[in-house]
Amino acid sequence: MLSCLLQPEMLSIDSQVVLNVAVALACFDFFSAYAKEETCIKWPNDIYWRDRKAGGILIENILKGEKWKYAVVGIGININQTLFPGTVQNAVSLAQITGKTYQVVTLARELCQCLEARWQQLLSLPPGTLLAEYNQHLYKRDQPALFRKDEETFTGIIRGVNDMGELVLSRTGQDNVSYQAVEWLLP
Repeated sequence: MLSCLLQPEMLSIDSQVVLNVAVALACFDFFSAYAKEETCIKWPNDIYWRDRKAGGILIENILKGEKWKYAVVGIGININQTLFPGTVQNAVSLAQITGKTYQVVTLARELCQCLEARWQQLLSLPPGTLLAEYNQHLYKRDQPALFRKDEETFTGIIRGVNDMGELVLSRTGQDNVSYQAVEWLLP
């Protein structure tokens, strides 16, 4: 587990989605360097390897009026765990994937380097650039998945994430529909 305090006051409050995208890409960069090509980003804030959860991201934004004062970025990535509680059904760690044990402080430094690189891109690139890359690494993109919204359960084909941070799905008989809050029902 790692927490970082960012001061994004130079960004508009509307950039919260892009910050989430940049942090997710940094975690993807870090994890895929070890776990390789089967690493992906599950909307909105998880790192997956194959169909198993390898980590998660939580960002708490602290605002002061119309200004963005701080962002506390919490990251949890499974490194050396080989056993998980019975309530955790689909977790995986780097140790399980690679068969190696890691020095977590060394890996924390590497993760911070990935975060710094993506932070610099966030400040210098057009927002759509990072979002396009995020969508390239999106878990189950262009594949059907099961979702629940309110009381309705449905299958949707994941098309991507839009610039509002909404998951865009295709549903039978409908144009693409964007969802801010939808429950992903994993097998």
